[in-house]
Amino acid sequence: MEQNIFHNTSMLPPPPTDFKQIPILRSAIDAYKLWHGFLNAMPRMTKYTLGARIDGLFGSLIENLSATGFAKKENKMTHLDFASVNLDLIKLFLRVAWEIKALDHKKYAAISVPINDIGRMLGGWRKHLIT
Repeated sequence: MEQNIFHNTSMLPPPPTDFKQIPILRSAIDAYKLWHGFLNAMPRMTKYTLGARIDGLFGSLIENLSATGFAKKENKMTHLDFASVNLDLIKLFLRVAWEIKALDHKKYAAISVPINDIGRMLGGWRKHLIT
């Protein structure tokens, strides 16, 4: 009987929804969903190397944006700096994937739009904290 407790989803708490209050976090999650769909279409060898690296960087980006949103004001810039590095590495590795033809032009263009939007939002957030 006790084993069934873990399988009863009605007893689990609802997932957190605070990320809806942070637009850049919502954008990062949406970009990750798009990327996740592209990951399975990559060639096998690249999927488990470069693809996995990009996937991990998206996870780190989302973590840092979430931490920024909930951090004290004096700690926000540190998390934003880490998020910025994650975003720059995602851009770099996506370009490499495109150059080695592991990601076709249409998919590269599609993922570039939300990535660039996230970059603009990140820059705006940084500017807001500095002033």
